[in-house]
This record gives sequence, C-alpha cells and structure tokens, in this order.
Amino acid sequence: MTQTVLAIGECMVEMAPTGDGHYAMGFAGDTFNTAWYLRKLAGDDLTVSYFSAVGDDAASAQMTAFMQDAGVTPELRVIPGASVGLYMISLKDGERSFSYWRSASAARQMADGLSELPNLKAGDVAFFSGITLAILPVEGRETLLSVLAKARAKGVRIVFDPNLRPRLWASDQEMCDWIMRGAAVADIALPSFEDEATYFNDADKAATAKRYADAGVTLSIVKDGADAVLIDAAGQPQETVTPLKVTQVVDTTAAGDSFNAGFLSGLMSGQSNADAVRAGCALAAQVVGKRGALVDLD
Repeated sequence: MTQTVLAIGECMVEMAPTGDGHYAMGFAGDTFNTAWYLRKLAGDDLTVSYFSAVGDDAASAQMTAFMQDAGVTPELRVIPGASVGLYMISLKDGERSFSYWRSASAARQMADGLSELPNLKAGDVAFFSGITLAILPVEGRETLLSVLAKARAKGVRIVFDPNLRPRLWASDQEMCDWIMRGAAVADIALPSFEDEATYFNDADKAATAKRYADAGVTLSIVKDGADAVLIDAAGQPQETVTPLKVTQVVDTTAAGDSFNAGFLSGLMSGQSNADAVRAGCALAAQVVGKRGALVDLD
C-alpha cells in the first residue's frame, strides 16, 4: 500500500546571487526542502505532498509547477489576489545572510477555515515545523494544531521539527510556548540541541529529549551538528549515532532539512531508528558539501 508524507509550511521564492551582479530565481523553504529531498530518495511506494497556500499570480504558478516537476504533489490553497513570500541571499566573505519579504505571503492563510488535512490515512505522516507555526496568525496556529491532533487520533504519525527562529516570533517566550504546544500533538520530534539549549536552557541532549517526552512525544531525535545524535524512544534504552566527519563544509543552509528527509525516508522504509538517523546524517553530509538549499545528489 502506498504511504504518504504530507509536509506543511511555506515555500518561498529564493533569489540567489550568481556572482556576476545578477540573481537566479529558485524556490525553497524548510519543510519544502525536506519534501524535495524525500522525493529524491523515496520509491514509488511513497507519495510526497506539500500543503500550503499560494496566490493566483505568475510566481505562485511557477512555484506550483516547480513542485510538480520535482515529483512533489501540490496540496495548495489558492488565495485570490495574494502571492508568495520571497527571500534574497547576500554573500559577504563567503558568509550568507538573508533578507525576507513574507508578511503578506499567502501561506499565512493556509489554515483559515481548515477542517482536515488532505488525503491522509492511518500510517501516513504529516510533517510540520516551528516555522510553520511562526508564520501563521494565532487563530491559524490553533486551527492547524487542532487538525493535526485529529489526524493523529486517526493513526497519522505527526512529525515536528521545532526549527527555532526567534526573529519570526514576538518574543522568545511566545516562541517557546508555541513550540511546546506543537510538540504536544507530535509523535516524533526532531530538535537541534544547540538551539534548544539556548532558548530552553537544556543542560544536555538528554534534557531536551525528556522535555519532549514529557510533552507526549514518543520518539525524539536530538540533532547536534557534527556531534552525536541522541535517539530517545519510549520504552527503549537511549542510543547515539555519531555522524561521519565532513571534510569540507560549503553551505549549511539545508543541513537539518535534508537530515529530516533522510531520516523519514529510512523510517518509512522500515529501517531501525539508528539506521534511519545514519541515513539522515549521510544525506546532510552530501548537502553541506555543495552550495544552495536544493542540490543534486551523488
């Protein structure tokens, strides 16, 4: 039986410098990056879909076509008169910085009037992130979490990457409160320890895993850059997986997003938690060795 992973969030127009004073247009965004890589890895027995909202303009049409060409099924609400968000990459001495135009993005309305997620059944996966929550108005966050909870009750596995981005929130406290509300509807959490330690004051990775377990998560995969990944599964001894050393890091833009894709691909193909983590580490190692969020895989 075909399974589905439905990623939920915001895909944006990306303007990246080409080195000659011009910019190349692309499309990217945290949960979409995961969907894009997952489609690259997955076989025909896995459908990868993307839920968001777009406008009815040319940029929205191009984004929709890009998803289709990548093999990702668009599950997009169309908001008349709206458009999609945009970000521009700037480079200085090899370091990337970002400027965003997303306050009027159609994706902010994706949860308006939402009653259920499209085309999901027991055993499928819905994947969302802290950024997904951050871009929504309060009412939209409430609606999305309610819909996710209903899906979970019907047997859909809910996967949550906290992806802490304080600039998107009114305050650090607001961010932390909503992140833990997101965790409360999730089966699997994919936090990054450095961020979690900064904003939740976790003493170590075990403390991060315990906080998510206390929220109701049954499997936490605590990422830690190049250091060991902690696997905390309910009722099982904790495990660690140390990523292979990456000799040259070119661009870390989608490191976590690609890890998530490799992990989900492994998990849904029946691999053990540890082997799925190894698959995530291997994919992220490829991605950070090349420039850009979405790169060709070896």
